[in-house]
Amino acid sequence: MEKKQELKIEITPEIAAGHYSNLAVISHSAQEFFVDFIAMAPNMPQAKVQSRIIMTPENAKNLLFALRDNLTKYEATFGEIERKMPKNGKPQGGSDIPNPFQA
Repeated sequence: MEKKQELKIEITPEIAAGHYSNLAVISHSAQEFFVDFIAMAPNMPQAKVQSRIIMTPENAKNLLFALRDNLTKYEATFGEIERKMPKNGKPQGGSDIPNPFQA
């Protein structure tokens, strides 16, 4: 049986502080996926990209499965996450920017 090697991960205080994002835009080429995490404020004509993550298609799929697994565990502990949308169907803040997570 092969022994799994432990990966030690280091995080600097600047990275540990994180960036707030309430919108993500995902695009791709044949070789990479690009995920732009954006902070959008109500009634503001511009939104700033806080961070861009570029990954291979294989790693994007691994991220999808990891997020799905973590969401399942989260909902088992805290209950179902309900997706809220205003009655007018527009994203919160009255912006016409489409929500890329909306089905």
